[in-house]
Amino acid sequence: MKNIDLEKLAALNAKVDLSKVMDSVGELDDRQLAGLMKMLSAKKKKGQHKLPPIDGDFYNLSLELTDKQREVQMKVRNFMEDEVQPIANDYWNRAAFPHDLIPKMAKLNIAGVAYQGYDCPGMDFVTEGIIAEEIARVDVSISTFFGVHSGLAMGSIYICGSEEQKQEWLPQMARLEKIGAFGLTEPEVGSGIAGGMETSCKWDGENWILNGQKKWIGNATFADVIVLWARDEDSNQVKGFLIRKGNPGYHAEKMEDKMALRIVQNASITLTNCVIPESDRLQKAESFKDTAKVLRMTRAGVAWQAVGCARGAYENALKYTKKREQFGRPIASFQLVQNHLVEMISNLTTMQTLCSRLSIMQDQGILKDEHASLAKVICSMRTRDIVSRAREVMGGNGILLEHNVARFVADAEAIYSYEGTKEINSLIVGRAITGYSAFVS
Repeated sequence: MKNIDLEKLAALNAKVDLSKVMDSVGELDDRQLAGLMKMLSAKKKKGQHKLPPIDGDFYNLSLELTDKQREVQMKVRNFMEDEVQPIANDYWNRAAFPHDLIPKMAKLNIAGVAYQGYDCPGMDFVTEGIIAEEIARVDVSISTFFGVHSGLAMGSIYICGSEEQKQEWLPQMARLEKIGAFGLTEPEVGSGIAGGMETSCKWDGENWILNGQKKWIGNATFADVIVLWARDEDSNQVKGFLIRKGNPGYHAEKMEDKMALRIVQNASITLTNCVIPESDRLQKAESFKDTAKVLRMTRAGVAWQAVGCARGAYENALKYTKKREQFGRPIASFQLVQNHLVEMISNLTTMQTLCSRLSIMQDQGILKDEHASLAKVICSMRTRDIVSRAREVMGGNGILLEHNVARFVADAEAIYSYEGTKEINSLIVGRAITGYSAFVS
């Protein structure tokens, strides 16, 4: 009794009925009393337990990066956390694009990172993958904007353009002075675009005349150049064109009411007797095989994007579980919650190691369609699982934007579908491992 602080006892008595507390405690058996003391002791020690950092790189793959790669990784990470994280939820909620970010992003010098020459950084595909992961780790929409510009648009010009076209566009696009878009998907044709493209082009003796529609075209409402694909009415081959902003006969209308990638400004494009000079036809794009070269390269980037989306969801969920308390302790200490977290980090680590190998193969020049397709299939599937578990451990709070998981849940659905659906990519892999094509013509 001599150790009892009477002042604290009086203060406690002002808050609760001590007589009732004493009666209740007196009814506890020895086991229950021991449990109560253990809980109170743990509460007292709260804050003394040093928790591990929030880090989705469980196998320390960053240690395999060169100093230059690591420098780029941290530069992009700091930019995303400082400039994008504070505004992402607001712009996503309003389905608006933060145009003032473009000149800030330009200072990172990462557009066209793996391209040689033309004022591009001239680095490697491992670095390109790391950049895609770091951007998507904070916001998938900004990652998609950048992937469309740097990968699909710049990549099309880099692979299929003439020297003159490369010199005109790539330096400006590398500096983000000119923004690119990529028009392939159509309202009635998605997965079957290779053989079912309806947008047409016809040479009239002086110019190319384009007619048709495109849909889901990211950046198209404000892009300076749109790489657009159309089928030649005479040869029946797919050709690529550079449509400049303001070109007569070109109209882009913003798509509204999306549940995913809301920051991305997707557009429906209508081409009505759109006149394009021969100088703006991609000179090395003679068939869909050339289009496929671009898609093969960028599909690897989408797999990395899925890694970033999954990592962002996992790290935010882990952070939440360490702070959120129920029944007197953090929910991170509960068995069922830990099971979810372990499933998440297991899938994430699998995706990271797979994509690391994928980019190495790309740098070695041995990447094939089936390799990129397998990565897209497995990463987009497992990302869906990770974001679902991230939302689940948050309970009802998981559907609120403020906890930074709801965006990933929605955006994962877009990753799952674009750049080749699970079914189409599975058939590409299936053809490679069996020797039989299951595509229906």
